Amino acid sequence: MTIDAPADMPLAAPPPSHLLTAPILPTLTRLAIPNIIAMLGTAVVSIAETSYIGRLGIEPLAAIALVFPFAMLTQMMSAGAMGGGVSSAISRALGAGDRASAEVLALHAVIIGLCGGLLFTLLMLVFGRSLYMLLGGRGEVLEQACGYSVVVFSGAVSIWLVNTLASVLRGAGDMVLPSATLLVVAVLQVAIGGAFGLGLFGMPRYGMPGVASGQLVAFSLGALFLLGYMASGRARLKLRVRSFEFQRRMFGDILRVGALACLAPLQSVLTILIFTKILATYGTATLAGYGIGSRLEFLLIPIAFAVGVASIPMVGMAVGAGQPARARRVAWTAGAVSALVLGLAGLVLAVYPALWVSLFTADPAVTAAAHAYFHFAGPSFAFFGLGVTLYFASQGAAKVGGPVLASTARLLLVAVGGMALVMSAAPSWTLFALVTFAMVVYGAGTVLAIHLTRWGD
Repeated sequence: MTIDAPADMPLAAPPPSHLLTAPILPTLTRLAIPNIIAMLGTAVVSIAETSYIGRLGIEPLAAIALVFPFAMLTQMMSAGAMGGGVSSAISRALGAGDRASAEVLALHAVIIGLCGGLLFTLLMLVFGRSLYMLLGGRGEVLEQACGYSVVVFSGAVSIWLVNTLASVLRGAGDMVLPSATLLVVAVLQVAIGGAFGLGLFGMPRYGMPGVASGQLVAFSLGALFLLGYMASGRARLKLRVRSFEFQRRMFGDILRVGALACLAPLQSVLTILIFTKILATYGTATLAGYGIGSRLEFLLIPIAFAVGVASIPMVGMAVGAGQPARARRVAWTAGAVSALVLGLAGLVLAVYPALWVSLFTADPAVTAAAHAYFHFAGPSFAFFGLGVTLYFASQGAAKVGGPVLASTARLLLVAVGGMALVMSAAPSWTLFALVTFAMVVYGAGTVLAIHLTRWGD
């Protein structure tokens, strides 16, 4: 059954054609701000959960470190990679003036989200324990990790649905509702996870599974809300369930971007895991110093992510409307904004690393390691932000192969170069120099790939 909105009901977002004619920088800024707020909300959730788990003991803290990379991979694949493919396909259809195809794509996207979530649930419930053991989980730490993991990944479908439906709305130019939904989900996750994890407000104390229940319940409610909103006809695109017909071409339009884009977050997680493993051989102080530096990276990434996601519908609609020159201007503008913001932050901390490091430690050895990291890596933050944002912009043009290869180059540099440095007993600062070089290669490689790739064919 097709549910149509009343004729006088206001639309949820400005007309898609507005993104084809509006000034680029102000429009990018307007679209990016809601995403930045939502991403900061997600960061707050991570901090709050770490605080809850810290009250449960040392073993739970070690356990969450085992699960965190896979939980992040779920979010990154569903929101940034496959989600980018969804936004790209829908925005290109709208740019070409084909609203009917955009609505059919929306339902195909929901099916992909369901399948992606079910696949993550199956993989983590079957192989989760083995993966955590491979990362070093033993005894009570392993049991705590598995208890948290079972609950979180039982709700992987909800996570994929929320991020998929948010991507559908973003592809139509609506950044406000998806961001508001994610903020509410974040608040609910903190409240529910704290209540059941620590036994607050008279609730039973379930420990790690209780903390995980916050994410399960919050994302399930978020998925139900977004499904109801789109089925009600109030969104720009309607879910026409009764008239739905399976079309392989529609799946192909999403997956040719989203499936390839999924390699990038996978490579990012592998890069972090490999580099962390390598640094561990240099001692606790070096590893802790890197941890302080990488924590800032995680806070800066949402800026590049938000600007990049905002560029997807602008690039996609321009490509769909046969305006590749405008699409490229949007991409370069978005990349420049991220490079400027992250680059300034990196330069300041390269010169004055104590502004950040002193917030976390006074230990001389850890401080020295963290300072060394910022001295080398800080100036390269601009290249990292540039690469991340252009990766998303390339999704809008359905030309994501080059940026993914740039991410592959970064992974290989860190893995092969890091092992070579370890085997040659090189000092720890050389590893930080390697990270710097890898970020530059990633950013410059992404720029080169987009420069050499035709958009709009």
